[in-house]
Amino acid sequence: MSTRPPTIVAMGGGGFSMEPDNLLLDEYLLAVADVDRPSVCFLPTAAADPAEHVQKFHAAFGGLGAQTSHLELPWESATDGLPEEGRPIGAPSVADPAAHLASMDVIYVGGGNTRRMLAVWRAYGLDRALRRIWEDGRAVLAGLSAGSICWFEQGVTDSIPGALTPMDALGFLRGSHCPHYDGEAERRPAYERLVGDGTLLPGMAADDGCALLYRGSELMDVVSSRRAAAAWRVDRAGGDGVSRRTAARYLG
Repeated sequence: MSTRPPTIVAMGGGGFSMEPDNLLLDEYLLAVADVDRPSVCFLPTAAADPAEHVQKFHAAFGGLGAQTSHLELPWESATDGLPEEGRPIGAPSVADPAAHLASMDVIYVGGGNTRRMLAVWRAYGLDRALRRIWEDGRAVLAGLSAGSICWFEQGVTDSIPGALTPMDALGFLRGSHCPHYDGEAERRPAYERLVGDGTLLPGMAADDGCALLYRGSELMDVVSSRRAAAAWRVDRAGGDGVSRRTAARYLG
């Protein structure tokens, strides 16, 4: 068993799926794992396990020297229902998903529909498995967008088309989170409004190309694959949400 503290790398955006010609964040993630030829499992649940994303993951991380695998969790969505409504169908792509994830050095969660993803994980019992893995320091948990929101108590999501809405997440990390802070024009005003009126807890936002490294519950490092990318502490002040820039260490 690893002796690392519980570790999460939360990316606002970037990595192989958004910056295929700029893998600085993915290289950083492997450096955080700090083992020779790390084993990395990709969870593409939020995007409904698309073959294209899976292929890109294997190509990118295999090219960086990692041992790669992925985990698919078959799910039938409810017709005209909410994103989280549906049921498991068939069998996962590995016989024992929890054991497979517990054997990894890195678990990488892709972007997509956060609400749907968490519902699928809960149906398969992976929410509990991931918490045990995190608490034991067995693997570095990481991801972007949905794969970034999920680790916090709360987040801002576009899981329901046409609106940015608040949601509860896994709660491994305290506070709330918003990805794509500079990448989507509506993200910042929505997050500031929701924190300002008390709907969401104060928290951290991350620009595309920015990653937040947490050891236990403490933010230990802020890095970026883009020179201008930064993190933002968002607090409540007089009924408003206020964003304060936290500079990122450029990895290039």
